[in-house]
Amino acid sequence: MKTLDWKKELKHLYQPSTKEVAVVDVPAMNFLMVDGKGDPNTAQEYSDAVEALFSVAYTLKFMVKKGALAIDYGVMPLEGLWWAEDMSSFSTGDKRNWLWTMMIAQPPFVTPAMVEAAIAEVKRKKNPASLSRLRFEEFSEGRCAQIMHVGPFSEEGPNIARVHDFIAASGCRLRGKHHEIYLSDIRKADPAKWKTVIRQPMQCS
Repeated sequence: MKTLDWKKELKHLYQPSTKEVAVVDVPAMNFLMVDGKGDPNTAQEYSDAVEALFSVAYTLKFMVKKGALAIDYGVMPLEGLWWAEDMSSFSTGDKRNWLWTMMIAQPPFVTPAMVEAAIAEVKRKKNPASLSRLRFEEFSEGRCAQIMHVGPFSEEGPNIARVHDFIAASGCRLRGKHHEIYLSDIRKADPAKWKTVIRQPMQCS
């Protein structure tokens, strides 16, 4: 059986430096995605979205492992795109009106038919609340600046500012949505050791 460590192969995208901002060119990749709104700390909609994503992601993993492809691979980390219709509320800490897309990257051999089969299997077994809102879609980010944040989410501010300042100092501007990649299991890890990739797409003319 073939074993694939896709996150390791994409180390430049998923393991940036904690000390300095880096520029990366992010290729188009396929993701399981669920859109929603609300404070991720309190909104049931957020919890439901994450449950649906991981349920399908792990079902796909075991389908691929046991199927004709016979590839054993690690499920990729949870990622989030974050924004608000009124961006002033995004920066004030009022998260009730935050909009988000939570997502999990899928290896290139995962097909729409495989995803449909996995969704059907998850629906048959436990049918999580947000399963009907899940979609499989290509997402292309292009040139981005990113850094690794270590610590609680509440302390991300200075590193987000570092990324934004780097983009401005490079003669570029922000584009797209604030992107975070959650590398730690927050249910188990010490918040002081949580690792989060902070990524911002950039436009350079």
